[in-house]
Amino acid sequence: MSLTKIVIVGGGAGGLELATKLGNKLGRRQKAQITLVDRNNSHLWKPLLHEVATGSLDDGVDALSYLAHGHNHHFNFQLGSLIGLDREQKNITLAAIYDEDQALLVPERKLDYDILVMSLGSKSNDFGTPGIKENCIFLDSPQQANRFHNEMLNLFLKYSADEMAQEEDRKVNIAIVGGGATGVELSAELHNAVRQLNSYGLKKLAPSALNITLVEAGERILPALPVRISSAAHQELTKLGVRVMTNTMVTSADETGLNTKDGEHIDADLMVWAAGIKAPDFMKDIAGLETNRINQLVVKPTLQTTRDDMIFAIGDCASCPRKEGGFVPPRAQSAHQMASRCYDNIVAIMKNKPLKEYVFKDHGSLVSLSKFSTVGSLMGNLMKGDMMIEGRIARIVYISLYRMHQIALHGYTKTGLMMLVGSINRVIRPKLKLH
Repeated sequence: MSLTKIVIVGGGAGGLELATKLGNKLGRRQKAQITLVDRNNSHLWKPLLHEVATGSLDDGVDALSYLAHGHNHHFNFQLGSLIGLDREQKNITLAAIYDEDQALLVPERKLDYDILVMSLGSKSNDFGTPGIKENCIFLDSPQQANRFHNEMLNLFLKYSADEMAQEEDRKVNIAIVGGGATGVELSAELHNAVRQLNSYGLKKLAPSALNITLVEAGERILPALPVRISSAAHQELTKLGVRVMTNTMVTSADETGLNTKDGEHIDADLMVWAAGIKAPDFMKDIAGLETNRINQLVVKPTLQTTRDDMIFAIGDCASCPRKEGGFVPPRAQSAHQMASRCYDNIVAIMKNKPLKEYVFKDHGSLVSLSKFSTVGSLMGNLMKGDMMIEGRIARIVYISLYRMHQIALHGYTKTGLMMLVGSINRVIRPKLKLH
C-alpha cells in the first residue's frame, strides 16, 4: 500500500506549521509522504518584515532553512513556483529554475498529490493605481524588505554627507500608504533606526530630519482594531513626529512622490505601499476552483475548497466564511489556527472520519511601535469583550505571539535556546543591521 501523498504549497506561517506537524506525526511514522513547496529557500515570519526593512532584525540570522527544517521534521522540501494544477491527474506543475545568467538549474517538473493544501499567503494590492508598481516598495517578502533597507541606508548616507543637510527645509521624506499594522509599525521603526544611526555617528541624521507621512484612505489608522486603540497609536505616532493623514486617497505616484485625490502632492524620496492584500494573480479561477475578487480560494468551514474536497486552503489565500457573518481576517493568528484544524481534518480523511469546522478565535491584535510603545487588545481570554493593553505588558504579549510560532516549529526546548542566543546577540551585535 502506497503512502498518502500530502503536498503543501507555500511555507508561510500556516503552511510551515502544518508541514512540521504532519511530518512529526505522520512522516516520522511512515504513514504519509509530506512535501512542502516554496519559491524561497528560507522562511521568515511575515509580521517581522518591517523590522527587516529598517535593520532592527537581520534575516540572515533569524530566517529558517526549509531544507534543514524538513530534514529535522520528516518532510520533503521542493524549491519552486507553482504554475499549474491538474485536478484530474492530481498533480501540480512547478516552474523551471534558472540562475542569474539564465542557465537552467532545475527543469519544469510535476508533483503528484492525494491531498493538496494551498497556503500561498498574500501580496500587496495596488488596486491598479497608476505609478505604484514602478515607484513604491511592497513589504510582502524578505526580498522587498531588504530592498527597502538598502535604499533607506543609501538615503540616510546621502543626507548625512550633504553639506546643506543642516538647513531646516532639508528633510528625509518617506511616505507610507496604508494605515494598517505594517504601515504603523514601519513608521515607528524608522524613528528607532534614525536614533540608532545618530548614535553610531551620523550626527546630521537627527529625528527632526526625518519626515514620515502615513497615508490612510479610511477614517482612522488600524481600522481592524477598536477605536480607542487606534487613537492611542495615532497619538504615539504624532508624538514621534509622524504626519498621519486619514481620509486621504492616493490616485497616483511618480518619482517625486504621491498624488492625492484632493490635489496634494506628498514629496517622498522613498515610498512604501501597504494598503491592501490579494492572493497571487495566477490563483484566479485556478483549475476551475472558486475564487473571490482578490483571488482567494473560497473554502467551506472545513477549509476544503468548495469544488474539490481533496484540496484545502489556509491562511491569507483562503476566503473562509464566519458563522456570525463576514470572513476570517488575514492575520498570523488565523493561519496558525487554520493549520491546526487542517491537520486534524487531513488525519480525519485518512481515517475515514467526519471533518470538523474551523471556527476563528480572535485573541485580539497587537501593534508594536518599536521601542516607544506597544498597543493592542486581548479578547475573550481574560474577560468578556476585549481589554486594551499597552506599554511593557503589551510588548511582552506581542513578542509571545512570535514565540508561539517558534514553539509550533521547534518545540519548547529549542525555542528556549533560540531565545537565549537572541539575548546574547543583543549584547554582542549592533542594534541595527548596517549592511
